[in-house]
Amino acid sequence: MSKNILVLPGTYWQIALVDKIREMGHHAYVVNPAPDSPAFSHADGFLQSDIFDRKAVIPYGQANHINAVMSDQCDIAMPLIAELGEVFNVPAMDRATAALYTDKFLMREFCRQHGLPHPEYMQCRTAEEAIAFMQTLGKPIIIKPLDSNASHGVFKCSNPEEIKEHFAESLSFSRVEKKVLAERYIEGTEFTIDSIKTPHGHFPLAISQKKHFPHNPNIANELLFSHYNPDFDYDTLRRINNTFVNNTNLQFGFTHAEYKYENGEFLLIEIAARGGGNMISSAITQYLSGYDTYRYLIECSTGNIHDQDFSIRPEYRDRAAVLKFFSTPNGGGKVTAIEGREYLDNEPDIKHYRFNFSVGDTICDAVNDSARIGFYIAGSQTMDKLQQVMQNVEQNVHIKVQCVNA
Repeated sequence: MSKNILVLPGTYWQIALVDKIREMGHHAYVVNPAPDSPAFSHADGFLQSDIFDRKAVIPYGQANHINAVMSDQCDIAMPLIAELGEVFNVPAMDRATAALYTDKFLMREFCRQHGLPHPEYMQCRTAEEAIAFMQTLGKPIIIKPLDSNASHGVFKCSNPEEIKEHFAESLSFSRVEKKVLAERYIEGTEFTIDSIKTPHGHFPLAISQKKHFPHNPNIANELLFSHYNPDFDYDTLRRINNTFVNNTNLQFGFTHAEYKYENGEFLLIEIAARGGGNMISSAITQYLSGYDTYRYLIECSTGNIHDQDFSIRPEYRDRAAVLKFFSTPNGGGKVTAIEGREYLDNEPDIKHYRFNFSVGDTICDAVNDSARIGFYIAGSQTMDKLQQVMQNVEQNVHIKVQCVNA
């Protein structure tokens, strides 16, 4: 039976979900504040509005007889999805679960209560509290908003002056409570793990080892996905992540978590009850696992909540994928040419690519995740083949810039 599904927000990253909803015979309605938002043209209907304007969103949903509310790849929407689930009496996570998966302080407390590895941390209202915490540790810290996204307001601080410089900005991105999470800065390799939750199981689908831009160690420029890694024990990472999720009240849905590896332990950085951004959940996890995870998510969100085995089958275990962000050449400038589109268009293992600029635009080094200039996604049957594709991109794709002061 066809359902009317409300999707929040109506951004580029929701298009694959909207398209899947309609492919399954349902009707998709989206909300986004910007005129001509990317998902508007893909939906059956749209409302131009801030998604948090409940006085507009709730009547719109009622007028369209909404049977389900959904979002993916968007942290800040998840508490609203929980609230609207109650309003429309449709399946969704409860508010407490949504808070746990968006509030980084609550995540740290949950790890502490369940004996999971975590860095030293403190919730701070003022810069002075963060300074005192750092002085007690005697080590650099990182400050971050409690519940923001896309690396907004995240800063590594090595002295009191840096805390004073950045604290107000970090605080400004905390949405529900004006507090900042301060924690010991973890030196080590960073990983992501993307999974799917059913009523009786949590199934890891993809793990990535991350690299970061040289100009900012908090912004990733490469996520290399595989099911095993000769240098790190992915089974241990899966076990730790499963322990966290299986002890929460999340009944169904995607999870996306980030960990750092330090002194033989995987320490949680953050975990969200949604799929990984930049098309990790819509493209990468589905390629690596062979499962139509969006179909399952839509089925559960429309009331058909059921179990399914998402274990990785043998024929998919050697697959590898990469989410690679393009680097800004020479610190930036006016773009004069983009070379190599032909290779990206014609290489079968390139699953998707996107440039967030055009020739003639001025680009610069990214200051947060949202400001990265573009990316490509590649997926191959083996890691060796993927590495060759990545080398080919490096050799063929070039962004030419002219210094703006030239």
